[in-house]
Amino acid sequence: MPRELIKYGNPILRAKSSAVESFDEDLAELARDLKETLIEEKGLGLAAPQIGVSKKVFVIDMRLRSNTDAPCNFTIDGKALPLDIAMPLVAVNPEVFEEGDYIISADEGCLSFPGIFAEIERSEKVRMKYFDVDGNPHELRCDDLFARCVQHENDHLNGVCFIDRARQKELFKISAKLRKLKKQTRELLKHQSEK
Repeated sequence: MPRELIKYGNPILRAKSSAVESFDEDLAELARDLKETLIEEKGLGLAAPQIGVSKKVFVIDMRLRSNTDAPCNFTIDGKALPLDIAMPLVAVNPEVFEEGDYIISADEGCLSFPGIFAEIERSEKVRMKYFDVDGNPHELRCDDLFARCVQHENDHLNGVCFIDRARQKELFKISAKLRKLKKQTRELLKHQSEK
């Protein structure tokens, strides 16, 4: 079932997530909720903290990217797979390794920061070791937009938001929007705690 998105200003986005220890029905339900929320919110990726669960799980679905003509190069366990078979990709307890020295700078946004974008530098290629929801180990290698998504979602599991990687001039451009969103979130949290 789709869940409510956690917005910037909620402390859970700054907390380090804990590792998943049980590959059980609760994890399967969390994965389903992440997928459904991602589709409803029209995003590319979503991490568990963004729906209020401080666990090391995220989902990415490259089929949802706006430019479907752009190539999407990746392998899982050394095999190139069609997107319809590989997606949505649910990563449990991921470990992400940047590969190569090439850095790409691009505009980045986040479902927890609606309408806010900043230019962020990311490694062009990554390798990720992770488990699927059944506890099977896998290794993903990807580049470009897919690699950016992996790095972005993995950051969420470590309490890091994309704005933490923005240059000072980028932060200055979005500072008013950030203050407004943070204020709205704090008011919402205060209202919820008074109920």
